[in-house]
Amino acid sequence: MIDTLHVATYNIHKGFSNFNRRMVVHELRERLRQLGTDLVFLQEVLGEHQLHPQRFPNWPEEPQYEFLADSVWTDYAYGRNSIYDLGHHGNAVLSRYPILRWDNEDVSAHALEARGLLHCEIGIPSWRSPLHCVCVHLGLTERGRRQQLMALRRRIEQMVPPDAPLIVAGDFNDWRLHARPLLARPLRLAEVFEITRGGPARSFPAIMPLLHLDRIYVRGFRVRRASVHHGLPWSRISDHAALSATVVRL
Repeated sequence: MIDTLHVATYNIHKGFSNFNRRMVVHELRERLRQLGTDLVFLQEVLGEHQLHPQRFPNWPEEPQYEFLADSVWTDYAYGRNSIYDLGHHGNAVLSRYPILRWDNEDVSAHALEARGLLHCEIGIPSWRSPLHCVCVHLGLTERGRRQQLMALRRRIEQMVPPDAPLIVAGDFNDWRLHARPLLARPLRLAEVFEITRGGPARSFPAIMPLLHLDRIYVRGFRVRRASVHHGLPWSRISDHAALSATVVRL
């Protein structure tokens, strides 16, 4: 029986290094594979860009989520959030297990900042109920984040049974730690770094993290370990550090 999952969350900066100096999607794929995770929650994933294949000779033919998943994560879901003339980007979930259904809820607080909640139900062999996963990327304004946290809370209250296993992960942009009273406490969510280290991880900037922007929340799991992947070589890939955790089903 499967009772342990290794998960990660990463804002991949659309496959470019800091200040968009280099295309790093190939290195990104290798680093993600080395983590050996069952589930990956990704933010700022390019679904399409019409000019990049002309500018970069090694630009993948597939959308980034398909290229990153390749043969390692057999299922994936992509929530298109920001749409522009040349393409679009959003959140993605990569999974070693079947994604039974998924939905992307628009929670944009204003027209200049498109955001969504990518909600997947994943079938884990021998589990009585599906694993619910929500990949998030919240806004940059405090008012917008509060609205989005409340939308996330309502979605979980309405669509996730209280006894169902749940993982919520992503870039919360929540340096003031408002997710704790607005989301975690009311829903009985545990943040993996608060459990293992006493507080959320510092994940930005990746070269020397200072701000607590990224999170992994769980319900129905015991946290075995949690890690922050920062400094070289990770800081060559994105301005955010990657977070990973090993969790055990209760």
